[in-house]
Amino acid sequence: MKTKYTLLLLLFTIFGFSQIPAGYYNTATGTGYVLKTQLYNKIKDHNDQGYNAVDNFFLAHDLDIYYENDNSILDPYSEKPTTADPYNYSPLISGDACGNYSGEGDCYNKEHVIPQSVFSQATPMRGDAHHLLPTDGRVNGFRSNYPYGIVGSSLVSQSGITNPTLNGSKLGGNINTGVAAGYTGTVFEPIDEFKGDIARIYFYFVTRYQNLISGWNYDMFDGSSDKVLADPFLQILYQWHIQDPVSQKEIDRNNAVYNYQGNRNPYVDHPEYVLSVWAVALNTPTYTALANASVFPNPANNGHVSIQSDVVLEEIDLITINGQIIQRIAKPVAQNNTYTLENLSKGFYFLKLTADNQTTTKKLMVN
Repeated sequence: MKTKYTLLLLLFTIFGFSQIPAGYYNTATGTGYVLKTQLYNKIKDHNDQGYNAVDNFFLAHDLDIYYENDNSILDPYSEKPTTADPYNYSPLISGDACGNYSGEGDCYNKEHVIPQSVFSQATPMRGDAHHLLPTDGRVNGFRSNYPYGIVGSSLVSQSGITNPTLNGSKLGGNINTGVAAGYTGTVFEPIDEFKGDIARIYFYFVTRYQNLISGWNYDMFDGSSDKVLADPFLQILYQWHIQDPVSQKEIDRNNAVYNYQGNRNPYVDHPEYVLSVWAVALNTPTYTALANASVFPNPANNGHVSIQSDVVLEEIDLITINGQIIQRIAKPVAQNNTYTLENLSKGFYFLKLTADNQTTTKKLMVN
């Protein structure tokens, strides 16, 4: 089963071994859609290798060295993280890759996580390895062009496939409640193990192609070039991003894609960017008075940080870079308009401050 990283291990992995070039994110200094545009400017000029070249990328870099560790093709639509896979594809057998199939387990092909019909099969989107995955051909066809979502009731199985599929991925009506409220159409839901992967691919895609995307028609998009992701899909993807943190597989693949086409997925390197970019759209608007709140010292030393606010805080949340709340203080006590947090572990955090049902989010580093 995939290792869920603690904050320190995740930071050690990301900053110690992910091979992010020095200074790669130096220009990513903003917040909200300003940050998104800064990231776009950094990743937009990748070297398009073309659609067909991705086949060889799969054979070298999409191998199972994480679960069964058998070097079979790692297919998120057939992988079963804790038990034996229902079938495997070998990179050494040319017949395992194909475009024709009659049933699940026949062969694998290239899945566009964002359907290529959305962008009319145009380049460079069609060959962008960040959103191309090797998947079972029949399940790929079963998913079709449907959005990703949370299935309430599965549709009737189709010829040559079960529903849910043999690894538990499923197709059906979106539940239209909770974070998924607002959409009643058919959606495809991968297993929990790969939901965060899918979410971060979407965050990459809507950033990399923000200059084009407003003209594309897709249920998951809202027609804008900034927010891009329509509710409830933004809410769904953000939940998946939080619940399934960055894995070693994603880190390794991000490095491989960078070497292959020259750009990175910022949301794998810096998961905290998701909240930074979409905080307002995720119903965390900035409260004007709170915007003047200050955090000091920052970086904090000796696990101690102070928060000064002119308004009375109702709640303080300490949030990891993955969006997980690790400390929540309701009705915190202030002295001279200053709130104090102590015994903080080293790492990068967000401080979410709440007053009058409004919030602001501050970045915090603890040395």
